[in-house]
Amino acid sequence: MSLKKEKKEKKEKKKKRTALVICHNGKQFWTTQTEFWQWVRDSVVVKTQDHPLTGIFRDENEELKVVLSNTVLNLGAPNHLREAMLSRRKAKSARRHT
Repeated sequence: MSLKKEKKEKKEKKKKRTALVICHNGKQFWTTQTEFWQWVRDSVVVKTQDHPLTGIFRDENEELKVVLSNTVLNLGAPNHLREAMLSRRKAKSARRHT
């Protein structure tokens, strides 16, 4: 298979980010429709319009949460993020030495 063809296939497989989410601080980001509707079902986002599919975070703290290695972190608590990163580095280091 040619290199151009492989790149084209990877480009086609890329998920389209067609849903807009607006944070309380005014920042915006695009996400997939699948992820958007999951957040609506989980009551994290409230849909505000259809074209383009747009929503706003229901709670101010929701936009600060991120997932790192299946651990939900709140970016509003810097120590939580720091501890999780240290724990992850230790785990990676232990795997390399075994």
